[in-house]
Amino acid sequence: MLGMCRGRRKFLAASLALLFIPALTWLYLSAGNFQVKPLPLSPLLPQLSTLTARGGALGGGVSREALELRVREVEEENQLLRRELSRPPRSPAGPASHHTNHRGNQSKTHSEEGTGDNEAGLKAGSSGNRSDCVQQPAVDKCETIHVAIVCAGYNASRDVVTLVKSVLFHRRNPLHFHIITDSTAQQILASLFRTWMVPAVRVDFYDADELKAEVSWIPNKHYSGIYGLMKLVLTKTLPPDLQKVIVLDTDITFATDIAELWAVFHKFKGQQVLGLVENQSDWYLGNLWKNHRPWPALERGFNTGVILLLLDRLRKLRWEQMWRLTAERELMSMLSTSLADQDIFNAVIKQNPFLVHQLPCFWNVQLSDHTRSEKCYKDVSDLKVIHWNSPKKLRVKNKHVEFFRNLYLTFLEYDGNLLRRELFGCPSETDHNSENLQKTLSELDEDDPCYEFRRERFTVHRTHLYFLHYEYEPSTDHTDVTLVAQLSMDRLQMLEAICKHWEGPISLALYLSDAEAQQFLRYTQGSEVLMSRGNVGYHIVYKEGQFYPVNLLRNVAMRQVNTPYMFLSDIDFLPIDTVMYGLYEYLRKSVVQLDMANSKKALVVPAFETLRYRLSYPKSKAELLSQLDMGTLFTFRYHVWTKGHAPTNFAKWRTATTPYRVQWEADFEPYVMVRRDSPEYDRRFVGFGWNKVAHIMELDAQEYEFVVLPNAYMIHMPHAPSFDITKFRSNKQYRVCLKTLKEEFQQNMSRRYGFAALKYMTAENNS
Repeated sequence: MLGMCRGRRKFLAASLALLFIPALTWLYLSAGNFQVKPLPLSPLLPQLSTLTARGGALGGGVSREALELRVREVEEENQLLRRELSRPPRSPAGPASHHTNHRGNQSKTHSEEGTGDNEAGLKAGSSGNRSDCVQQPAVDKCETIHVAIVCAGYNASRDVVTLVKSVLFHRRNPLHFHIITDSTAQQILASLFRTWMVPAVRVDFYDADELKAEVSWIPNKHYSGIYGLMKLVLTKTLPPDLQKVIVLDTDITFATDIAELWAVFHKFKGQQVLGLVENQSDWYLGNLWKNHRPWPALERGFNTGVILLLLDRLRKLRWEQMWRLTAERELMSMLSTSLADQDIFNAVIKQNPFLVHQLPCFWNVQLSDHTRSEKCYKDVSDLKVIHWNSPKKLRVKNKHVEFFRNLYLTFLEYDGNLLRRELFGCPSETDHNSENLQKTLSELDEDDPCYEFRRERFTVHRTHLYFLHYEYEPSTDHTDVTLVAQLSMDRLQMLEAICKHWEGPISLALYLSDAEAQQFLRYTQGSEVLMSRGNVGYHIVYKEGQFYPVNLLRNVAMRQVNTPYMFLSDIDFLPIDTVMYGLYEYLRKSVVQLDMANSKKALVVPAFETLRYRLSYPKSKAELLSQLDMGTLFTFRYHVWTKGHAPTNFAKWRTATTPYRVQWEADFEPYVMVRRDSPEYDRRFVGFGWNKVAHIMELDAQEYEFVVLPNAYMIHMPHAPSFDITKFRSNKQYRVCLKTLKEEFQQNMSRRYGFAALKYMTAENNS
């Protein structure tokens, strides 16, 4: 009993203690009018002494001091929790959260993270590039990421494709590209993106010519010229409702999802409006050579190959006025910029360091000679963005340059068709072209034995116009003629011979894979003959599907003709004539002689062939006739397809001295010169068979006159049979489908041209 009573007394005492101790604590705090305030994270001793003094005034003892200390600790823990909750979500780029510039608290108040400005800072940054905990980006799944690029000219248009490929390869968000271009780049890139048809990608173009007046007053020594200054006017150029944008140079390669970089915008604080990586060369330190005098910059300065712009805040800060005043002042002593917009950005930041948020250096690993880029990474996983910012590009000096070069070449040769990936779960803008294409394809019968033939007619092939630099000055007499042809990689060796025999403009469509396009580029760059010609337009149509789209290629080349007339040839023919000034000049004279401008004529150039790979080509009509008689030359396809060129009437041509007219006959397929506005080729015919025949039939239906030129000829260069002609000869279904397509084409002709087209049906039945 005594034990039970003692137990009850202990329980009662404990209960009373639980009730009265909080009450006493409340009375104590109330009596001193004590308030618990949020405390900064700093040493506690001074504040503890203050609180102890205040507690002493109340007559508190040691127990009260302990209670006070406990209250402080609880409040401090709460504040730490609030600070954690108030922070923006972390980027998956683990480096951003660990890559802290410890010197920034003393000398770099403009940034809380970055590479630092000494070697130790860079090493510390590289060690922080790795994270054991990979987090998702603080970017909504369907949030559109805006990217701005300045691109001008043929070479830059080629470079920007590699950049876009690297971005598309890693991306998981919709993209909106804002591209500032000259007329050349806009023509190339507009066609490329239209035929690329990548889902959830929008592209808007802005005319660089309209911006030239904004920056043309700034002398610039940089090789980028006036276009290297246009990033300064993006706040004025881009839509006023666009709040933020990532700005990239064309020589950038991404090694991660661009959403990670987009997430860095959440880290901007205060008046920070520019996200930049520190310059990794000593340029702005002014010690590269004697009397080197760079533009003013904050310590090492910043590189503008990758920029994060908060456009709405920049506009409020009157950015246009800010950079103009700075540039005007500095140009009074500097006279010109050396690094284009980068000099002016750095001069502004020098005066206003609070504007910049310093990005970790892996967001712009600068591969130019004598940079500290190697300190930005320790492992492949550290890399985010590679910047080939040296004029040497892939030949730059870096101990890891082979790795970087291989990464770049991977995207350079990567099949762009594989990047047509849907972003499931994200609504996208309606693409009427894509919708119409899908509707058309859905109407085809997949069980049809000729389904693949029919599908090829509607396939959209990614097309890169003017893959190489092109120059053409229109003639003043309006008689100029462009040679039009198409080819694949196995005919590449014939290009030089064509260029040697035709000095006029040429429009070529090449059917290549992405990797083959780079082989072609290297081939032309190594050829003196091809590099000496600026008037040859090379248009890449990228491979897709199982057929060679011969008529699509011809149409692509035809659409890029800039002259009033075009000579429709094939790449394996040498254009030769029997007079001293060449076939090109002969055709131009025939334009005037036959009044081509005011009549619908197709001038026929007779075609011959040789079975010998080594042949001294005839230099006169008499020599050609002699070789015909000796059997070293033949009329084209004499042994296998006589009907194709029989209507040319070679017997009459042997003695003709003036042009003569011939009539259309079934299966006629001569090589002709026509006006630029002549009809295109029918795309249903792919591979081998009837591709030219159908076109000549169309010309005849539109009442073109076929006129044979007496002093011109072309000779077919021998080569191995194409893959498509092999399929035609060996595959019965191939021949059946070709016959079906021919019949459907003739029916279409009857519907379009009525009674006049009946002769094509009759001729086919009688042949």
